Amino acid sequence: MATFNPSKLARSDMWFDDGNIILVAEHVASKVHRGQLERHSDIFQDLFSVPQPDNQVLFDNCAWVQLHDSPSDLLYLLRALYDGLYFELPSSNDFPIISAVLRLSTKYMIDHLRRRCLLRLHSDWPVTLDGWDAREGLAIDDDGRYNPRDTYPHPLLVISLALELGIDNILPSAYYDLARYGPCRILSGAPFPPPLLFPPGESSEIKDTTVEPQLVKLDYDDLRVVFLGRESAQRHLAEFIERELVSRPISPGCANKHNDDGRVCLQSFYYIMLNLLRAIGGLTHGRDADPLYSISQIIDMVTRTDFYDGVTLCSLKICATCKGELTTSAENERIEIWERIPDWFGLEKRKFIETI
Repeated sequence: MATFNPSKLARSDMWFDDGNIILVAEHVASKVHRGQLERHSDIFQDLFSVPQPDNQVLFDNCAWVQLHDSPSDLLYLLRALYDGLYFELPSSNDFPIISAVLRLSTKYMIDHLRRRCLLRLHSDWPVTLDGWDAREGLAIDDDGRYNPRDTYPHPLLVISLALELGIDNILPSAYYDLARYGPCRILSGAPFPPPLLFPPGESSEIKDTTVEPQLVKLDYDDLRVVFLGRESAQRHLAEFIERELVSRPISPGCANKHNDDGRVCLQSFYYIMLNLLRAIGGLTHGRDADPLYSISQIIDMVTRTDFYDGVTLCSLKICATCKGELTTSAENERIEIWERIPDWFGLEKRKFIETI
């Protein structure tokens, strides 16, 4: 800011009459308390200890410091410092707060806020299969509908933040989530949440809906990696279906092996395959690149009792031994898939993202 002109600044809602320091970010000013900031950040403590010129222009009878941060990010950080950072249930609307507070708590070394944000990110983008299953369960609403974008932000936004701040361990689940989108949606990118805007001279928080949303998109090399990873997921599922359902023999201990060579169990394998392929192409359209979910459906089908045989509701006629072996194969396959995800998306190399 070449010339400091307080009349051109908007006052944020973090403006305390008894404050003793004013933070200026672009055209937004916040009047806060030095002690509150210094208590949590050695960086702020050092910043405020720098001697100011005797002829510094005061703002509302206070010294001021210009910060090279986004006004939105700074406001979210100050709100977190004064009011706390609380999340009731996972919601995609929390992401602007999490990303802003994490970005600045990292910059200003405010450890408790950084840990809180990382804890939330690792809950939403877990590093274990059990964590992923729990996360997916939270995305199902009370009516049984799967609505992940109501619960979690677009994975492109998470990938962008992870690459910016070096949070590499959430990348596998974020890339896997992204690959479940159709190719057109992956190509189209995702809009950043609109910033909190403060027009000069206004004291209230205003969202400017006329501003074109900024998009985050993958560059060519990263698109290639995502599509190859998506193809790997689809191929892995196809190979599992062929091996464990289409070509699967009955168990040596099959209880039905002396009854038409285990035809009842073989028919159950076929019926599971048919329902799985129907689900991928119909009811679960858009999850054809989600082998973790598809294989969990196999585990679910062998225990369901709501199949209809033309007369009544029933379970599959598969024997307990074949059922147990198929379930074990499916559970082991899901573990193997989870372990392979980083390789599918080339995460041994750092990814780059293009913002437009």
